[in-house]
Amino acid sequence: MWLKDHALFLQEMLRLEGRGDISAELCSGCGNPHPEYQCEDCFGIELHCSSCTILAHKNLPLHRLQQWNGDHFETASLKNLGHTLGHTCPNPQCAFNDDFIIIDSHGVHEVSLDFCDCTLATTHVQQLLRMSLFPSTTADPKMAATFHLLEEFHLLSLESKVSAYEFYYVLMRRSDNTGISPIKDRYDSFMRMIREWAHDPNGIDTTTEGACAVLCPACLQHGRNLPSNWREAPPTKCWLYGLFVAIDANFRLKCKIVLKDSEITYKAFLNGNSDIHQEKYTCSSHNAVNMADTKSNRGLAAMRLGTINCACHNMKLPMAVGDLQKGERYINMDYLFFSTLWHTTVDILNISYDIACQWNKNLWHRMMSFPPSMQLNHDAKKITFFVPKFHLPAHIQQCQTNFSFNFAPSVGKITGLRHTMLRKMKDALPELSEHEAALDDLEEGLKEEYSDALSRWKGEVEAWERDPSQPNPYECSIESEYHPCSVCLELAKEEAVEIELGGSHALHEDCSLSTLISSGLELEEQQRRLTVDKAALGIHATDTQEGKLVQCSNSLQHCINTWTKVQELYISMLASLRQDKANSVLLLPSQVGGTATYGLKFQTIEWKLRYAQAHDALRALHSNLRAQTAVLKHKDRFLRSQGANTRACNTLKGIDARIEATSSQYQDAHKALVILAPLVNETGWQSSLQPLNREDIREMSDLLWGQTEGRRKLSWILNMHGVLITEGLI
Repeated sequence: MWLKDHALFLQEMLRLEGRGDISAELCSGCGNPHPEYQCEDCFGIELHCSSCTILAHKNLPLHRLQQWNGDHFETASLKNLGHTLGHTCPNPQCAFNDDFIIIDSHGVHEVSLDFCDCTLATTHVQQLLRMSLFPSTTADPKMAATFHLLEEFHLLSLESKVSAYEFYYVLMRRSDNTGISPIKDRYDSFMRMIREWAHDPNGIDTTTEGACAVLCPACLQHGRNLPSNWREAPPTKCWLYGLFVAIDANFRLKCKIVLKDSEITYKAFLNGNSDIHQEKYTCSSHNAVNMADTKSNRGLAAMRLGTINCACHNMKLPMAVGDLQKGERYINMDYLFFSTLWHTTVDILNISYDIACQWNKNLWHRMMSFPPSMQLNHDAKKITFFVPKFHLPAHIQQCQTNFSFNFAPSVGKITGLRHTMLRKMKDALPELSEHEAALDDLEEGLKEEYSDALSRWKGEVEAWERDPSQPNPYECSIESEYHPCSVCLELAKEEAVEIELGGSHALHEDCSLSTLISSGLELEEQQRRLTVDKAALGIHATDTQEGKLVQCSNSLQHCINTWTKVQELYISMLASLRQDKANSVLLLPSQVGGTATYGLKFQTIEWKLRYAQAHDALRALHSNLRAQTAVLKHKDRFLRSQGANTRACNTLKGIDARIEATSSQYQDAHKALVILAPLVNETGWQSSLQPLNREDIREMSDLLWGQTEGRRKLSWILNMHGVLITEGLI
């Protein structure tokens, strides 16, 4: 619709740059036939004479004027018209060099300013402050900024992250955007006023640490929004008086080394405890996050920024922001954490931190190295540690149950925005009855057959909610017999019993039946790796690369030849079967199939090893998927430079290769199990070890096409018993 009127818009905008239709009009104030001044900041486009202009701007000294010279408008000022600022004094004193500058939202203004020099007059600084003008210096000031301007910059810097440099030069552009009448650069003076712009009603000397912080109006504050009897609340209501605290670090903010540092107490404590050794991470995801520590810190006093926030409303708590000199070290975050909690009196603390599973382990032991005034009486408080939902999928399974908001009582989902919370409450209240009905139906269906197990489960959940030190009922127990090493140990013990009873079937002193089959599986894995290496070689491989592969292939073939000699010692019929096949064919029981070549003993041994191999492959697959999630999230959130992204991409390529290798290993193991199952009369195993398709290889937070957060279905590999392990990944 606008396109048909664009000529009209342009014509009217150009009209305002001239006199338009008012070229013959008189001064609207006194009727002067030659008005020539127009104010850019007053409403309207009328022209006035000089006298009426001064009168209209008696209390508006910072407006910008234009003077008509017969052909076009040119810049003018109230100072040149004789405008004086403020009230008339019988004993005035001109500003230094009769050149006073006031910075306001409209630009940089030269004004005619005189100070009162009477006997009872206050200082020049006080006279400026009482007129809402902030002086740039206390020694004979000749420049000031309006309070309105300083408040405007403060809000803009918080909301739009505008820098002081950009803000000041925008003001200069508003005063002169052509460069014809350049304005003296007073950026340093402006920066000094910005740094000094802060106030406390009781004075600077009485301002305590953290008193300048803007407190969250919705968080619990003693004497403000807490009832007088809040400590007497019953157990079912005490959760209302809990404080949610979020700990995080910003990896993008940096600070260069400066001569003067204002964080004296903080830096002194860090220097005094620089020899404290930080324990290594044991959770899977954090080894990938450690790549952030590889960035160069040359010339930087701080590479990151640590903060303690109100988790519900994202407001910084008092004493909650500090520099991180190198990485997200515990000593830095501990100092900020204890400095912040020193200001709170609540007894229930819910702490959210993306590495809470590691950070909280020795927190109270580390606290003993802090000054007594910062130490927290944690025995008298109920403190619970959580990992945010965004970071939780990258953690190991033990962390996903112990530190999840979903499983903790009286916590729920954190949301602090008024309209968002209201909408979610409206959705949640009717759905509450639906979920309760669905849970009742589920329990009714389980009571008939699993009544005892259901009662035991409820008891375990209630015991864990009352005392988190009790076993976590949400954790999956992992049976060790699903691991290949455990199966090999079990088989070795069985052979030891056979040797003791004189019923051993071993025909070779160094190679028993189980050793023969397990060695064959190891050779099969080496063949699989060699195939992947050959495929990755490329068409322009160097002689050195091809030579290494040939040497590896020759070495593997020697191992296979040695192994086949022992194999044929046990099963002589394999020599005739191998005549028509390649030398690299292993002819394991699963590869021979249902022929009478192998006996039941060999088939049972391979079944057990293949079953453990399939479970181990799924565990490795799930571990690498979690590692992939952790690196992708870290790369997306923190990495910006080309070098760091290249290193992260190389890490992801390695993880992708491991995912492909473990997937292939599982598929081979599954094929072998399908062949061996009827031979050893094994049933029921396919419910936990299903065929692995490409769409099944995904992490918990990944969605298939058409799925949403509330309607997604987990891949079966995440539900498989024993797949979730608790050891590090990368």
